[in-house]
Amino acid sequence: MRHAHTVEQVRAAEAALMATLPDGVLMQRAAAGLAYAVVDLLGGAYGRRIVLLVGPGDNGGDALYAGVLLARRGAQVEAWLVAEQAHGVGTQALRAAGGRVLRLADGVPDTQGRHRPDVVVDGIVGIGGRPGLRSPAPDALAALDGVPLVAVDTPSGVDVDTGELDGPHVRADVTVTFGTHKVAHLVDPAAAAAGAVHLVDIGLALPPAAVTALQQEDVAALVPRPEPAAHKYTRGVVGVRAGSSRYPGAALLCVAGADTGLVGMVRYVGEDDVAARVRQTHPEVVGEGRVQAWAVGSGGGERAGEALDDALADGVPVVVDADALAHVDGPLPVPAVLTPHAGELAAMTGADRADIEARPLHHARAAAEQYDATVLLKGRHTLVARRDGEVRVTTSGTPWLATAGAGDVLTGLVGALLAAGLDPWDAASAGSWLHGAAATLAARGGPLVAGEVARALPVLLRAVVDER
Repeated sequence: MRHAHTVEQVRAAEAALMATLPDGVLMQRAAAGLAYAVVDLLGGAYGRRIVLLVGPGDNGGDALYAGVLLARRGAQVEAWLVAEQAHGVGTQALRAAGGRVLRLADGVPDTQGRHRPDVVVDGIVGIGGRPGLRSPAPDALAALDGVPLVAVDTPSGVDVDTGELDGPHVRADVTVTFGTHKVAHLVDPAAAAAGAVHLVDIGLALPPAAVTALQQEDVAALVPRPEPAAHKYTRGVVGVRAGSSRYPGAALLCVAGADTGLVGMVRYVGEDDVAARVRQTHPEVVGEGRVQAWAVGSGGGERAGEALDDALADGVPVVVDADALAHVDGPLPVPAVLTPHAGELAAMTGADRADIEARPLHHARAAAEQYDATVLLKGRHTLVARRDGEVRVTTSGTPWLATAGAGDVLTGLVGALLAAGLDPWDAASAGSWLHGAAATLAARGGPLVAGEVARALPVLLRAVVDER
């Protein structure tokens, strides 16, 4: 599992560790990890031209000491100081190793032609910095546009604890972070600016994190397995109330997401013509009866409110999607997973959609508290929030997953995990990870449609189950 700690937690852990180490050791550990990552990116250091963008904080010091190590390997290293103050000892060490130090107060150097660097290292602002960058940093970044960029700890200019953006910021190809992930590495929109994140262990002892991301081994531990004496009812029965005559495909896709073998039985309840199409495509699916969880709302149209009421009357957990979300005006009487995208959450809460997209972590947490439910806020990095403020971020998936009907498959899948015995938070976060991973498997780097995600799920699940 990836754990994303706050700035306060990291600072406290660093202070505790530094109290046990000689001065400068922690920075040297970070600098070594950074230098190795740059060498790995470039395929070597000798003869390479490297520009360090250096601010006044510890990240600037990390960049300078990494520059020392790179210069000793034969790289041509320049440090561009974006502030009046910089790490003095680090600056002196870089000069002693043969590096150059330039102050941007004298103007941004010409980087065209033969002077173009091979890589830029962003050490402008540390994790304690505020969002947005001040001059001359944006001018330096503009002059270096198109050069591969490695960020130190987090991309400068992002809000580290929220993942929010406010003003100019770095967009990195690689971010080298130390000790633990930070929230901005996982939560959009800042996560989209971090590129590939490389974690360097520097020996921090950290408390539990409120923001995490499941990995395959975590999902493998959560996926329910049948007991030796299991039968179809003990494995769980999930009911699906989705689709309509106008949107019959939503029913087929939601049932396909539920009908992956995770439960012993899938029941479908809906309009007769839609039910006939479901039975034709999924002959193992049956009609009304007792269930352990409901998946409701996908393509439900005008009857979605009625379908939600009927599901709630059974007193079992429910996953609520699409049209049924419009009928949720407060906490539900059963354990629930709500699965809105930003537009649907805006309609539910009255918040502005653009603000939800700019501050998804804030809004997912607020909605989980408002509705006393697990809220699965869909996005590039889907957030699964529960009432106590803990959030799991889904980092599996592919941009090709942004396709019609994909959410219907997810609703059925989460419903099946609920029926199989997972609590709402585990069902939503494991289901979201499986959904994204199945899309990656189905896409193979190219386009896909929602039905292919559903068909990939049993293949993926076999691999996940075999892992444990």
